[in-house]
Amino acid sequence: MAEIVIIGAGLTGLSAAYHLEKLGFTDYKLFEKESEVGGLCRSVYQDGFTFDYTGHLLHINDDYFKKFIDTVVGFENFNTISRRSFIYSQGIYTHFPFQVNLFGLPPATIAECIEGFITRPQTKKVPKDFKRWVLANFGKGIAEHFFYPYQEKIFSYPLEKLSSSWTGRFVPKTSLTEMLTGALQPPQEQHIGYNAQFFYPKKDGIFFWVKKLYEQLKQPVYLQKTVTKINIKEKKVIFTDGSCQHYTTLINTMPLNTFLTLIKDSSSSNFSRSAKKLLCNSVVNFNLGIKRENLSDKHWIYYPEKKFPFYRIGFSHNFAESMAPQGHSSLYGEFSYLQKPHDEVWQILQTALNQTKKILKIDDSEIATEKIITINHAYVIFDAWRDKNLPLIHQRLTEYNIHSIGRYGRWKYSSMQEALLEGKEIAEKLTFKKFLLHK
Repeated sequence: MAEIVIIGAGLTGLSAAYHLEKLGFTDYKLFEKESEVGGLCRSVYQDGFTFDYTGHLLHINDDYFKKFIDTVVGFENFNTISRRSFIYSQGIYTHFPFQVNLFGLPPATIAECIEGFITRPQTKKVPKDFKRWVLANFGKGIAEHFFYPYQEKIFSYPLEKLSSSWTGRFVPKTSLTEMLTGALQPPQEQHIGYNAQFFYPKKDGIFFWVKKLYEQLKQPVYLQKTVTKINIKEKKVIFTDGSCQHYTTLINTMPLNTFLTLIKDSSSSNFSRSAKKLLCNSVVNFNLGIKRENLSDKHWIYYPEKKFPFYRIGFSHNFAESMAPQGHSSLYGEFSYLQKPHDEVWQILQTALNQTKKILKIDDSEIATEKIITINHAYVIFDAWRDKNLPLIHQRLTEYNIHSIGRYGRWKYSSMQEALLEGKEIAEKLTFKKFLLHK
């Protein structure tokens, strides 16, 4: 018996455990299905290269998180980087964000974007679907030349069915002055968007700082423990090895749709139906180690056009020198899909690799190593059903003393900063509740 059981030793689960211990609470157990901690905040070390589970960059705008990084990890172990990101379309590289960096595009495209912004539909209400939200905020030209094709690629989901509730900090808005300035002159130094500046570990990839968090824990993490069943009335978790763990409170950080299917009691049918409605896509992350120095000086490039299957290619050797051996470069690319057969995904991967090599003029003889990573739970789909029903699902779970948190546990988007803060928040909430009960 453990008073608190935590499922999943990704960043949010590790943070919950860390903050419970900081508050003097040790009657918990943390279980992880993989053979190592970190979840999607892991790195792979292969042939002298370091590859992350796709692009992970550390953004900091919270005072507590800043203090945590400084104290537990140390800022001296990070590079501070100003973003160099671009968009490749119509055979031209333009700076990101698209809406304020039109300089260099064909005159007709620039005219369409500016005219579309001026004549965009005016509405007092925030449009609920993403497609109309883009039109209302940016106009037809910017929508058709960037937002529509790019978001269709990243989500693999019809934009008219995608809600606008996720946009928040992720899509920086613009003004006519900013757009005209960005159309008439080459890009100046910009600090637009949440990722304009970021931090990245000097060694060992993004896992470096997650490992530092893990090393702070005094209690063990139980690895290779895959959950097969959860009885929420008897409050016990059953694992594939036949063992079980009773709890008073359960913190879940595994993907919510998977978690709901594991509930096996009289409540399971309702939860199973909800699980089928929670949608997300999958992402294939292909990584290449290249026998060439300075393959690119960019951090990453967006590819909105349909002729490219990938939506982004990044160059992690520009995040830290340790990401590739001396005299080499490294790149990562991503494409998404929704419920496609394996053979079709494999064909897309081959096309993506071939086009990547063609664009960047990479010969097969220059490829030192290759690592393919499939992320089954990638981008959560924010649709109308999710927006309406997700709060009800979480409310129902809390009635059984279950708190489902983190990017996939809460079924949302979140940064690494938000993941750590959410672990802190649940630890404080549960220990405060315990204090009140025993007062």
